[in-house]
Amino acid sequence: MAVRVFNERGYDGTSMEHLSQAAGISKSSIYHHVSSKEELLRWAVSRAIDGLFAVLDEEGAVTGRPLERAQYVTRRTVEVLVAELPYVTLLLRVRGNTDTERWALERRREFDHRVAGLFSAAVQEGELRGDVEVRMATRLLFGMINSVVEWYRPDGVRQGDGGSPYEEGPLGSGAEIADAVVRIAFSGLRAANPGPAGD
Repeated sequence: MAVRVFNERGYDGTSMEHLSQAAGISKSSIYHHVSSKEELLRWAVSRAIDGLFAVLDEEGAVTGRPLERAQYVTRRTVEVLVAELPYVTLLLRVRGNTDTERWALERRREFDHRVAGLFSAAVQEGELRGDVEVRMATRLLFGMINSVVEWYRPDGVRQGDGGSPYEEGPLGSGAEIADAVVRIAFSGLRAANPGPAGD
């Protein structure tokens, strides 16, 4: 419930009064369980962050060639985003105004840095193009992935004016979206003749 209210009103625009009204309980009842709305924020963004970092420890992220690992992490990142949509949406909207938000932003940077490391390794192996700067490629990739929170809806009802045919009906499962992201991103990044950099 808190995550929904934070996403609707923004964290800064949400008071404990808003949270208590949404939950249908008194503010004192909320304070019985948490000390502040920032504690609720920490819990919510931790759920998203933990899900993303868990991907980096999965077998597909640590074994195989760098390109395979980068594709695996990309696919699983999209799947986590879709599975934890409200929590990841909140994570992507934090601005650094509180200690928790600054912590969350630092953790996001750490995650991005680790993924960029996979891309660097794939470039070194000659599997990805060397003429695209790795940090830029990583940021563009995450821009595509993170945009999913703006239009994907699990119930198939997407945001928009409803007047256009492409705004109606379900778009796909998390796995289908993940596959599309991997195909689009890596078809443009893959080296023309993948192979060891020294070949």
